Amino acid sequence: MPQERDLPAEYILETKGLTKEFKGFVAVNKVDLKVRRGHIHALIGPNGAGKTTFFNLLTKFLHPTSGSIAYNGTDITSERPAQTARRGIVRSFQISAVFPHMTVLENVRAALQRNLGSSFHFWKSEQTLAPLHQRARELLATVGLQDFEEEMTVNLPYGRKRALELATTMALEPELMLLDEPTQGMGHEDVSRVTGLIKKVSAGRTILMVEHNMNVVSSIADRITVLQRGAIIADGPYAEVAANAQVIEAYMGTTGAQLQGAH
Repeated sequence: MPQERDLPAEYILETKGLTKEFKGFVAVNKVDLKVRRGHIHALIGPNGAGKTTFFNLLTKFLHPTSGSIAYNGTDITSERPAQTARRGIVRSFQISAVFPHMTVLENVRAALQRNLGSSFHFWKSEQTLAPLHQRARELLATVGLQDFEEEMTVNLPYGRKRALELATTMALEPELMLLDEPTQGMGHEDVSRVTGLIKKVSAGRTILMVEHNMNVVSSIADRITVLQRGAIIADGPYAEVAANAQVIEAYMGTTGAQLQGAH
């Protein structure tokens, strides 16, 4: 039996007192967040709650005013973005992460090359890149795009592009995936497909996601943290959070009813 100290930490990510101020405006206010390893953890809150700023702090595109960020038990607060990414924290969906004028297969292959540190070797012959094709095809099959590999990415429907972004994110072999509003702008059918894909690709990794669609959150999140004005107002399982009076008030009436009605 391994000794307890050899076991992976229960929490993959932990912030303590994380705060970000912009000229006196507190965007993130003393946030203590714990993300349990292997969970899908949703971060929700009304517009302006500080969710995007919080993600930017985690990925080092912003430096906190105070507080700390620990990943796998290591303090990463002062690291540069590239250092943090190399640890296995990969963010997706805030912008389209695919090349529109490359094929679907080429996009995944480019992500695989990036992970190997050979992303700029685009002039290499097809033959030397062949070993990457099998892994690229496996990733495409995982997200249901195996029949689209030769399609130009620009021609893909919106929901399929999102699926391709999931495949390219997975090509980087993240341990922690940060998904920024993965179903934003989608119709019902695409939302259902992408929600199912997120659940599928969560096997063996941890996901922290910002999401507005409460049906998505209620169906796949193991735990939910609610931000309002930069501070946590609730944290727990969906049923507990949805019944929280402060949360319902924060979402103001209609959305509060949706919170309780989603399942």
